[in-house]
Amino acid sequence: MSSHGIHTRPARLPLRLSARRLRAGLAALLLTLAATLGAAFVVASPASAHDELLSSDPAADATLDALPAEITLTFSGLISTEAGANEIAVTDASGASLVDGAPVVSDTVVTQKLAGEASGSLTVLWKVVSSDGHPISGEYSFTVTGASTPTPTPTTSATPSASPTQTVQTPTETATPPVAPEEDASSDGVWPWVIGAVIVLAIAGALIYLLTSRGRRERALAEARRDRAQTPPGGGSEPPLER
Repeated sequence: MSSHGIHTRPARLPLRLSARRLRAGLAALLLTLAATLGAAFVVASPASAHDELLSSDPAADATLDALPAEITLTFSGLISTEAGANEIAVTDASGASLVDGAPVVSDTVVTQKLAGEASGSLTVLWKVVSSDGHPISGEYSFTVTGASTPTPTPTTSATPSASPTQTVQTPTETATPPVAPEEDASSDGVWPWVIGAVIVLAIAGALIYLLTSRGRRERALAEARRDRAQTPPGGGSEPPLER
């Protein structure tokens, strides 16, 4: 019995040792992987945190003979194209603005048109929104040595005056006699018709009166004849008898 116990214990020791070594190896491997991934994340995160300005044209502290037509800013990543997201201001020493319109975005390049005349130190202030939505801003300056072109002042030419020996003849206006108003010929032609109409009406009225009077007389005579014919001779009724 004792001999079996002595022989079985040494056979289990190598199994326990191999399990411990396996667990220790796995733990060491996991720690190594974690450390490697952490280092990679720490190294990569600053590089991919935000976009940045890579170059500009004109470059910072550059000296130009005249104001350029535009400036361009190149960034490390894509720039937002939303309206009002990007702003670029270019001013001269007096603070006057030299920009012309809004900036134009093309992938990683932002272009701003310029207009006007300026000389001296010019300041560029920019603010853009990167593709990850984070705004970034900055400023720089460059110099323009060319003097601004003065605006030509219009000159008025002297009007030649008349020579003392020359006599200026002013055309005299001839009075035109007023034209007498023409008599209305139509009124002269109307009056004869009016007078004729009055005469015709008067004659018609006289004829009507004469015919009416004659008819009345004839009716009166006819009635008188009728009355005589109906009255017996002798004077009418018999005289009363005497008693």
